[in-house]
Amino acid sequence: MTQTALHRRARAEIDLGALRANVRTLRARVAPHVQMMAVVKADAYGHGAVRCARAALDAGATWLGTATPHEALALRAAGLREARILCWLWTPGDPWAEGIEAGLDMAVSGMWALREVTEAAQATGRPARIQLKADTGLGRNGCQPADWPELVTEALKAEAQGLVKVTGLWSHFACADEPGHPSIPGQLDVFRSMLDYAEKAGIEPEVRHIANSPATLTLPEAHFDLVRPGIAMYGVSPDPAVGTSAELGLRPVMSLKASVALVKRVPGGHGVSYGHHYVTPGETTLGLIPLGYADGVPRHASGRGPVLVGDRVRTVAGRVAMDQFVVDLGGDLPEAGAEAVLFGPGDRGEPTAQDWAEAADTIAYEIVTRIGARVPRVYVGE
Repeated sequence: MTQTALHRRARAEIDLGALRANVRTLRARVAPHVQMMAVVKADAYGHGAVRCARAALDAGATWLGTATPHEALALRAAGLREARILCWLWTPGDPWAEGIEAGLDMAVSGMWALREVTEAAQATGRPARIQLKADTGLGRNGCQPADWPELVTEALKAEAQGLVKVTGLWSHFACADEPGHPSIPGQLDVFRSMLDYAEKAGIEPEVRHIANSPATLTLPEAHFDLVRPGIAMYGVSPDPAVGTSAELGLRPVMSLKASVALVKRVPGGHGVSYGHHYVTPGETTLGLIPLGYADGVPRHASGRGPVLVGDRVRTVAGRVAMDQFVVDLGGDLPEAGAEAVLFGPGDRGEPTAQDWAEAADTIAYEIVTRIGARVPRVYVGE
């Protein structure tokens, strides 16, 4: 199948002009001395890591962030050789030596990781750039306060031996997307205490950071030396409680579109899709949309997901299948090949990723990130 044919079936349009504008908007939210890390993990939340990383750097980001070392190494292999890149989700046996050779900043959350990275530094003959992560209350990755003195002490010993350079101290919020949540000041207090301990012990970090997208938008006291916007960079609000994309001055970057594959008349009482969870209430027309859960359309949105066809928003009729789903067109007869818009910025009355999140009882992060590789990305606004 040709690329043109693929794009006709379905496509995710990625507006890099909107991404650059979002980076500038976020940049304006923080003090001039505060650096910005563009988080491009998970293939830039489904938007395409390399293209989005370049656009973000063009717009003023100075760091890139990935979850896994393999994501970070792929950015280096794609030619992004100068940008600082932090990667934070390491497991035993991961490619520490390759990370050192690629000049990555690598997160260390516990003693096993410090041991592996120092062994890799000895093997390569080059010091590793590491950032110590503190668990200030999220309970995922990061070093607990009780274990922090040992990690700091051993990191300083490794630094004195020329094996590592501690470039950063950092943490992550649990509930920054819930303004006013009591855990927010609690985590900040813990973070400041752990920073104070490390710095008094002798660590001189280049950057201290804890602010994700919602904290970048709402918590200036959490900006420290660097902020790490992720979902906000792609124009999606972290949560309706923080504000809509428009209220935050952000524009959604991804639009998911498909061509209507078939339009047909059916009688009343006709079952639609697996299990016949939808039965036509009367004679009507059905439109077949060639996207399904293999493409990332959530099956949980069966019977609820909104789709713009023509000038009206329709609803998924029955179950979302692996490769396709149906909408009830209510007697309308668009041509096969007409455009169906699952989500976009909302300018034309089309649904947004947030609308799909509500239909699927999830968050907008998941809606954009789960769009699969079978859906080609088409970049505009370059």
